[in-house]
Amino acid sequence: MKKTRGSGKNMQSTPAVRASISFPPALYETLEEIAKQKKVSLAWVVRDAAEKYVAERTLSTGEKTPKT
Repeated sequence: MKKTRGSGKNMQSTPAVRASISFPPALYETLEEIAKQKKVSLAWVVRDAAEKYVAERTLSTGEKTPKT
């Protein structure tokens, strides 16, 4: 697993893991549009959505949140 230094707010001092993800075309276009509207990168939108998904799942299942 290759690690790089993250450049986002939450990841400035935390190593980040690079991942390659495939999306259905319609979902990718929607994510691109959200990124454009928010004036952020598509990667930021995906990370934000993933963090919210994990937080919601953690609340509903009572699991512990992984430390980032």
